[in-house]
Amino acid sequence: MADINHVVLVGRLTRDAELKYTAGGQAVCKFSVAVNRRKKSGEQWVDEANFFDIVLWGRQGEALNQYLVKGKLVGVDGELRQDRWEQDGQNRSKVEIVAANLQLLGGTGGGTGAGAGGGASGTYERRGEADQAPARESRPSDDGFSDDIPF
Repeated sequence: MADINHVVLVGRLTRDAELKYTAGGQAVCKFSVAVNRRKKSGEQWVDEANFFDIVLWGRQGEALNQYLVKGKLVGVDGELRQDRWEQDGQNRSKVEIVAANLQLLGGTGGGTGAGAGGGASGTYERRGEADQAPARESRPSDDGFSDDIPF
């Protein structure tokens, strides 16, 4: 049987993304996502936040970096990678999620965009700019179907 390493998360950014470049010129975009998990504590259900570090390489990281602002809801599809190194004679390790695909979802946590419902939004905030990307083209309301459903 083959090994499987696949992660899918939906959560909000805990800070603005950082875009850097390797010595070879490869773009690397890093950010952290908070994902809430509900668990039962005694007789009550409580939310517990889990935090995950995400790495997005290449052109996708460059293109999306400006939209990856604190509070933004994102969907991440990727795999776990363990980085190991030695520091001050101690072995260290860190697990990160290397994103293969990233989807921008709803607005920021501050009440803009789709809000807490998490639906897809037609516009995205740009970091450091007052303007927004153009909204999606709206469809006419008459689609040729009547509103009466026969069943």
